[in-house]
Amino acid sequence: MKTKHLFLLVFLQTIFSINAQELALVRDNDLFGYINTSGEYVIKPQFQKASSFSEKYAAVLQGDKWGLIDTSGEWVLQPEYDKVKDFNSGFVLVLKNDQWNYIDASGEILKTPVHEKYYDFNDGVAFYRSNKKYGLLGTDGKLILEPTYDVIKPFNNGYARVRNGDNWGMINKKGDVFIPLEYLEIGDYNSKGVGARKGDSFGVITNNEFNIISGADKIWDFTDDSDLTYARSNKKVGFVNNKGEWIIQPTFKKVRAFKNGLAPVTNDKLWGYINEKGEKVIDFIYRDAETFSESGLAPVKEKKLWGFIDKSGKTVIAAEYVITAGGLSIFSKNSIKGFHNGLARVKKGKEWGFLDTNGNPLGGKWYQNVELFVNTAL
Repeated sequence: MKTKHLFLLVFLQTIFSINAQELALVRDNDLFGYINTSGEYVIKPQFQKASSFSEKYAAVLQGDKWGLIDTSGEWVLQPEYDKVKDFNSGFVLVLKNDQWNYIDASGEILKTPVHEKYYDFNDGVAFYRSNKKYGLLGTDGKLILEPTYDVIKPFNNGYARVRNGDNWGMINKKGDVFIPLEYLEIGDYNSKGVGARKGDSFGVITNNEFNIISGADKIWDFTDDSDLTYARSNKKVGFVNNKGEWIIQPTFKKVRAFKNGLAPVTNDKLWGYINEKGEKVIDFIYRDAETFSESGLAPVKEKKLWGFIDKSGKTVIAAEYVITAGGLSIFSKNSIKGFHNGLARVKKGKEWGFLDTNGNPLGGKWYQNVELFVNTAL
């Protein structure tokens, strides 16, 4: 009996591993393909243009038409469309003969009441616009929320900011009001708190209570990595909790979020790191600095290039790289800087690639461009 259970567990783990593979879009010799986290080609470069995988499909260009492929490189939707957006929530937006439609992976069109502009599905909902107002559309093609708001921002952790007139609030994916529309500014949702402005006061909304931060004139969003976020007062930045209390006084010119217990901060031109008590942990010696990753390494800039340090401040990977693509990059959506799941996207000279935590290039290879890895699991 135990043998059967062990076999079933191994089988399920194998199936999950296959379904959950991570793939990165790369450009080599002016063609696009996809590699896995071992640096092996899963789909060899063969496309003129391509997008990263979204869920388990990716849009690619063949000739002058777009189609959709799966993780084995097989066509799911033949290349017969003028445009193909990202697959999400079981549907993808396609343009053909000057008409946009939502279609599923079999090519069947979803019937909807949309007659103005089509918006991508995201986590089961899409925006719906009519007469300059916005509501929500479900994957059944029916309205979840009638057009009600002047503005709806993208959902974040199940909630979206909405505005009518000058007043902001927040709704859930059922269209129910989660935070009343009584704020002049409001941040994205986080279970720890939501930064907002009411009148001239900035504070944190927690359990529908607005906790004012004394003297603050700006607040940034909470993250999942710390119970503190940062706020500004008199052109200086410090850290507050979700009760609106200053935990680290606003004495810094710039800061970034806490992660793994440390935050990059600068008083003048050089950056260092502090802990959540506000104590200096790593000296202020860097031209720029980013947050620590789950791997325990953080990108730091020395002169014009970036390297990586550990939490003691020791240089682990020498400063020989660029970590951001720049404004002309075709991969402008990338936002993660540094290591993610054990790999860092970097540029050396004119080529892009991935480094492991020992500073070795993935697969020993460099490319014209690389995109971040995407989990292709359902």
